[in-house]
Amino acid sequence: MNEKRDIKSLIQQEETHLNNLLEPNDLKTFRDLVDELRDTWTKKQIFRTETEARFSVLQDNRYPTKASKYWQCVREQNVYLENLMSLSFEYRRIENKIKWLQKKIETETDDYKLENYKIDLDEKIYSKANMELTAKDRMREINMWSKLKKEFNDGTFNDKDVNEHQLETYHQVYLNKAKTLTSGSSQPEVFNVIGQLETIERVKKSGELKYEKKEEITFGKPTS
Repeated sequence: MNEKRDIKSLIQQEETHLNNLLEPNDLKTFRDLVDELRDTWTKKQIFRTETEARFSVLQDNRYPTKASKYWQCVREQNVYLENLMSLSFEYRRIENKIKWLQKKIETETDDYKLENYKIDLDEKIYSKANMELTAKDRMREINMWSKLKKEFNDGTFNDKDVNEHQLETYHQVYLNKAKTLTSGSSQPEVFNVIGQLETIERVKKSGELKYEKKEEITFGKPTS
């Protein structure tokens, strides 16, 4: 069984056509680099690493609590799930298109149309390999967010209702923002930060924000 995402044969197959595109010296260099280029294509970074997720996405000033980090992980993971599902539909279409092109090539008698079908087929096969590589890295990031969710979910907050943590989290966020204000801060910036901070503190003091226990959504499971 051929390994998915292996484009070495595709690159070598395209060498003949690159002869028309590249100068002879460039073509020779390309041929010498085929193994290296395959390695580069296979290990290139597509989506964020765990390092980037921790310091860039889940930065402490924006997500100062474990609850806020957890819920951001939920959002990020869901985005990648949605993207993976969309990619799956696209992948099915391209597989179907490849089958269609292969059949057209078998029966086409017009040389011009035949050559176009062959070009389209090569392009679709390359696109399919790219999709497989993308899907693999999307799945890696989905798994990474799962790991981070488990790490931050220490049982100290409600992991069924995103609303419950937000008042305390936003209080800390705006306290952090207020610390960055200086005499050089613009009037709209000060108005926005102080206004939201004072409102949060008023809401916390008044107790006007009530939390109701919500039933967990189940899929095909009987509820007691």
